[in-house]
Formats: sequence, structure tokens, C-alpha cells
Amino acid sequence: MGGAAAVLGTRRLVALGTLAAALGAYFAFHESLPDIPLWWDIALLSFVIIPAVFATVYAVLPLWNMRGVGLVGVAFVALAIVLDAAGVDSGGSFAKLGAATFLAWAFLPFFETLSWVVLVAAIVPWVDAFSVFRGPTKAIVTHKRSIFDHLSFAFPVPGQSSTANLGIPDLVFFALFLAATMRWHLRPRLTWLLLVASFGTTIALAVWLNVGGLHGLPALPLLSLAFFLANGDVVWRRMHRG
Repeated sequence: MGGAAAVLGTRRLVALGTLAAALGAYFAFHESLPDIPLWWDIALLSFVIIPAVFATVYAVLPLWNMRGVGLVGVAFVALAIVLDAAGVDSGGSFAKLGAATFLAWAFLPFFETLSWVVLVAAIVPWVDAFSVFRGPTKAIVTHKRSIFDHLSFAFPVPGQSSTANLGIPDLVFFALFLAATMRWHLRPRLTWLLLVASFGTTIALAVWLNVGGLHGLPALPLLSLAFFLANGDVVWRRMHRG
């Protein structure tokens, strides 16, 4: 634990603590906030809540290659199961985010070259789109919504008990793409910004198209596009130079 703190440094630890306190307050008291119009909800989620949540991933990004990262991910899996069983929804969501993040980072070393990440980023949008529109995700959301709730991160809507949910695969690929920028010296800050923006854009499109919120529209197509927009020129030069 002390080693992780040393890797993160004081500034990141302070930022992480501040984010945790602010997010904890919002998740605990969001239903007491004013019930604002729909598109203000979308704006708040897209420009404040979602970025704040994923800022926690950016804050711990230096840990992506630490020893035992997979064990940390497994510990978060166990914590998520316990918190979900206890009905602690917000805590369970953050435990799922931790599990997805650290397990994605544990898996990244199996990608031998940057081209593997590029291939995954090119393929997963099609798989995700099929799953959401005609495959397993659609079946789960339609017939077993409680399962989807257990396998997603819930972003509370202010003044309401409803949530906007991102599936665990979306969390996994967010962390994977972000850590890839560290491993292959790409653009982590710009990548983080565009990845977060892709989630906000997806939720806005889902509402505009009236397809049932974040779970009604695949998030990975825009997430992968964001990775390419942030790093495509560098990736292109390196792959052709190699």
C-alpha cells in the first residue's frame, strides 16, 4: 500500500481523496437535489459526473504496471459482490470500476505490440453493436434487467432514483485503452478526455434517438473512435515505420 502511495505521489492522492469525497456526497444525496429538465440531466452527467468518476481512473493510472495489479482487481471483484449483496449500490458501482480497471491493466501485458490494441479497438465496436442490438446484451436488458444492473456502473440522475448505466465491458476497454497510451507512450491526457467525451456523446445520442438510455446504444464504437482520434496519427506512423 505504501508503495502504491509512493508511485501516485501527494498531488494525485489529494486529487483522488477530493474526488472520492465529492462523488460520495453526490451519490449519497443525489435524490435530494432539484429534479431538473432532461437535457440538463444529460449535461450534468456528461460534463460533470461521468468525467469525475473516470478522473479516479486517471488518478491511479501510474499503477497500471505495478506488481500484483491482477490481485487488486480480484479483490475489487470480491468487494463488488459483497456490496451488491448488501444493497450498497453506489459502493458496488465503484468496486466494479476498480475491478474492471485493474483486471484490464493485468491483461494488457498479454498484448505484445501496439497493433494488437489497434486490432481490438477495430473489432470490439462491431461485437458490442451486435450484442446491444441483437445479441446477449439486448436479451439481458429486455428480459433480465436485474442481471444488467449487477453488471454495470450506475450513474445516478439528480433529483431521481433512476440511473444511467454503463456495462462492465465499457469500463474494461476504457481502462485498457488508457493504459495502452502509457505503455506505448501515446497521449494519455487527450485520450482520457476523448474517451470520457465519447460516453457523454453516447448517452446524449441514446436519449435523442429514444433507445432507452446508455444500455440502449453501444458505447464501444465511440470509445474506440475516441482512442483513434487521440492517437491515430502516432499509431499510423509507428506501425508503418515498423
